[in-house]
Amino acid sequence: MASLRASVFLILGFLFSFQVVAQQQSDKDREQARKEALQFMKEADEALGENNFPEAEAAYRKAIAKDPENSTARYNMGNMYYTRENSPQAAQRFKQAAEVADTKEAKHKANHNLGNAFMKQKKYQEAVEAYKDALRNNPTDDETRYNLALAKKMLEQQQQDQNQDGGDNENQDQENQDEENQDQNQDQENKENQENQDQENQGEGENEGDKDQQDKDQEEQEGDQDEKEQPDDGQGDQEEEDKQPQQAQPQPAQGQLSPEQIQRLLQAMNNEERKVQDKINAEKQKGAKVKSEKDW
Repeated sequence: MASLRASVFLILGFLFSFQVVAQQQSDKDREQARKEALQFMKEADEALGENNFPEAEAAYRKAIAKDPENSTARYNMGNMYYTRENSPQAAQRFKQAAEVADTKEAKHKANHNLGNAFMKQKKYQEAVEAYKDALRNNPTDDETRYNLALAKKMLEQQQQDQNQDGGDNENQDQENQDEENQDQNQDQENKENQENQDQENQGEGENEGDKDQQDKDQEEQEGDQDEKEQPDDGQGDQEEEDKQPQQAQPQPAQGQLSPEQIQRLLQAMNNEERKVQDKINAEKQKGAKVKSEKDW
């Protein structure tokens, strides 16, 4: 039983010793990483002094990779981006620095600069929140307090502008809709007017056709009236008879007289005979003595 307890104590002692050794090695490695990170940060500062931005950025990234909990490297990197007007990258690094910072002063500085980066981007709501976080870690900083008041004022103005723009957009949308409706109504009215005009033109065409037919009928009626008003002098009948085909008349044989010719010859002979007879009678009447009625 005593040996068993001795074994347990031995094992516990071994584990404790192992943990101590592991912790010591971890602390040693962490310390080494911090030293290397500080060296990279030093190189970054020297590169910035020479305005060598790419080398400084690379050195800061190496420092953060060696010591992920190093808030100073992230904070300095944020300042580097901020001075080069890269506010989005600066805000990202300031936010990371505030998250890993282990002191109130470090958190205050990171959040204060984070608010400044948001102000550069006109993200006033985010800036207000960042300044509030900075004041929670250092309520006595008048500069942060002033920046917070300014951010609130800018946020209020921004919201008013957005509301006004929203109202203007709604009014503009309504005006556009009204204009569109007016155009549609005008198109419909033009279409109806065109259809009415087409119908009128079609009606006029039909009326003209009817009028032509009426004029034609009127002319025919006037022609019939003229025929009725003309006197019947026989010429019309004669013309009609002339137009009709002649009936075949018996022609006299060659060397013979027709009955009409014979009739005319007889009539002429009678006339001549009457004339001769009248002449003889006249001569006889002239030669006869006239008896005087006076009684001598």
